[in-house]
Amino acid sequence: MNNEPVAAEAAAPVLTADQSCATQEQSTQELQRRGFRAYEVDTDGTSGVAYRRRDFYKVALMTSDCTVHYADRSIRLPGTSLMFANPFIPYSLELHTSRLTGYSCLFTEAFMKENDRSESLQQSPLFKVGGSPIFPLSAEQATYVQSIFQKILTEQGTGYLFKNDLIRTYLQLLIHEALRMQPADTFLQPKNSAARITTLFLELLERQFPIENPENPLLLRTPGDFAQQLSMHVNHLNRAVKEATGKSTTAHITERLVGEAKALLHHTDWDMATIGYGLGFEYASYFNIFFKKHTGLTPLAFRKV
Repeated sequence: MNNEPVAAEAAAPVLTADQSCATQEQSTQELQRRGFRAYEVDTDGTSGVAYRRRDFYKVALMTSDCTVHYADRSIRLPGTSLMFANPFIPYSLELHTSRLTGYSCLFTEAFMKENDRSESLQQSPLFKVGGSPIFPLSAEQATYVQSIFQKILTEQGTGYLFKNDLIRTYLQLLIHEALRMQPADTFLQPKNSAARITTLFLELLERQFPIENPENPLLLRTPGDFAQQLSMHVNHLNRAVKEATGKSTTAHITERLVGEAKALLHHTDWDMATIGYGLGFEYASYFNIFFKKHTGLTPLAFRKV
């Protein structure tokens, strides 16, 4: 068997280009209308990698040897794993086998919160920005999780009047199975003003990413920009972030800009000026200086690595 990495996206079986576009559009329209769609994945890995943000939340059981490129991180998954993805973080899959197999459930926040007025999914330890979205499973866990996905698929095709409620229950079981594997400190909520302000700042920072259209550059790039958006003095923001994280506001912004720059250099064919402009640099030379200062390489050299 050929073990060379193959770029792939968890999708429907391979179709012709015209069929694929039409099927994808129909599936998206159905998902937007119903708020939920589940399917079994069994496809070859010849489709091009799609490093982008999705429009829906996703829970997936992956049974193929692959690497997940999630934001600016890459995580190798040699066995069966459970993955949670939100609409705000881009990801792609790189296969190390000839086929991609597993299960996927796509859903909107409105679908999950239809009868629930609790906190947003974005605040969940599994879906929040900066969280750990991937969980390797033991054989026992994999069997249990697979049985839940199979029940979801079965229920999806029935005419049961309350099937959406039942599907939400199955999704909650998947979520709770992952929560059991989370470290206890993941669930700690901010208990003081500095922590709350820092959480707001980090969420506001992350909300600007990924850069999908370079014609709409970042609007918030300095501590002052974020302080104005949060309606507080910049010194108050800086003190809170430093107290809560040990790092300055500028350091957080810089790290996120560098991370996004690396992702764009690796996963797009945009030229340096386009990437720089998308990240808020007026001139390519400014972007080159910034990137080299913080990585030791020019953007072009990094792309070639």
